[in-house]
Amino acid sequence: MTTATQANTASDSAREIAVTAHDLPLHCPRPDAPLWARHPRVFLDVLKNAAGEAVCPYCGTTYRFTGEKPKGHH
Repeated sequence: MTTATQANTASDSAREIAVTAHDLPLHCPRPDAPLWARHPRVFLDVLKNAAGEAVCPYCGTTYRFTGEKPKGHH
């Protein structure tokens, strides 16, 4: 497998992704997603519920917030 193929496979196969305050505002697909796996961009609010997670309506990837909430975020 080439390096590019490994990178594409790794980012596409991750169905659960941990995100931090640095990743906000969060959108799917992420910038490192391979071109063939892209769908319309959707912004996801992982801080909206107590569990700190959001699921992309297009690809089903679950994003889980880890770490301290950013200051000033409701």
